[in-house]
Amino acid sequence: MSTQKKSIYEASCADDYDASSMPVEKARTFIAKFLEPVHDVLRVALRDALDRVLAEDLISPINVPAHTNSAMDGWAIRADDLNVEGESILTEIGTALAGRPFSGRLNAGECVRIMTGAVVPQGADTIVMQERAQVNGSKITFAPGQKQGQYIRHAGEDIKLGSVGLAKGSLIGPAALGLIASLGISEITVYRPLRVAFFSTGDELRPPGAPLGEGEIYDSNHYTLYGMLKRMGCDLMDMGTVRDDPALLESAFQQASEVADVIITSGGVSVGEADYVKTILNKLGEVVFWKIAMKPGRPLAYGKIGSAHFFGLPGNPVSAMVTFLQFVRHALLALMGVQPVPVIPVLKAKCLSNLKKAPGRTEFQRGILSQDANGEWMVKATGEQGSGILTSMVNANCFIILSEQSGNIEAGNVVDVQVMIS
Repeated sequence: MSTQKKSIYEASCADDYDASSMPVEKARTFIAKFLEPVHDVLRVALRDALDRVLAEDLISPINVPAHTNSAMDGWAIRADDLNVEGESILTEIGTALAGRPFSGRLNAGECVRIMTGAVVPQGADTIVMQERAQVNGSKITFAPGQKQGQYIRHAGEDIKLGSVGLAKGSLIGPAALGLIASLGISEITVYRPLRVAFFSTGDELRPPGAPLGEGEIYDSNHYTLYGMLKRMGCDLMDMGTVRDDPALLESAFQQASEVADVIITSGGVSVGEADYVKTILNKLGEVVFWKIAMKPGRPLAYGKIGSAHFFGLPGNPVSAMVTFLQFVRHALLALMGVQPVPVIPVLKAKCLSNLKKAPGRTEFQRGILSQDANGEWMVKATGEQGSGILTSMVNANCFIILSEQSGNIEAGNVVDVQVMIS
């Protein structure tokens, strides 16, 4: 028995394991046990690093900022020249511009006109913004109340030479691109993109643009999955739609497991189909669980096929999206090497809708989050919450999270809300 297979087996033998109805938090814990990031790395140019994951600590070769400089347009002065009881009058002896420093040194009673980003002249230790000064030829009058050291950005106050400028596991967004550029670094080492194979299952599915026969529907899940995976920067293997045929499904799973880090399917794991898919998956790998105590999205399967992680999402459009956002997205980030995986904050909001809820499952109802005139958070449901109503996802900007123990919620009560990230 391989190490991967053994770890899955040991998880399924845990005392509180229930493959047929796993609580939400327990399912997240089980999945997390098997998430080892990819190890392969590559060097990329900075322009190609957006949405990649840094594979090593980035050590700063310089101080940032490189020089002590001014945070304001104004004058560089010596704090010792300030009159503590009133205005101060100093003599301007030159100008410091960004990229064109003042070459001399300030002596008693002198000041230098300075622009934002310019190197602070020798002898100066304070900046007075131009709004707090009056000019009369070379004589500059400064208002009282100035403080020593104000409006000065010291060399290395952001990042010091030799320190970690950006940590291993950082997901590189626009701000990180700018930070790396500020270090003068043009190439970095990142983890390779995660390889994700995905396909839909079902005889009733047709591609957009094709005519529909009786009982057929368009395959919306395929495009939703494509969009969510594409935004995450995954290397996609689009396997289209696979019919409900054991031989075809087994072939698709086998083919995907040979090249992908993760396999994601939609459909084929609901009641009446679970044993059918389980038989194929157990032949090729192992299923950890196939149902979650949640709504929408109860028929969610997770396991391993060879070294590839498998997520079997429900066929209903809303269920597929909710399970992806609640389970798969976090797992993919971990496998990509993101450290730590960011947690989506949950906040409290006053509910403006009456919500129907039966105890026994965690529910993720779709909501619209806003603020009232006093800045207090409030949320209302998008309307009908059926797992096939895709408009509830389009119109929503958050999930209203109702705990497993919760019952109906009356308008006016405070509820947990999670901002929706797609």
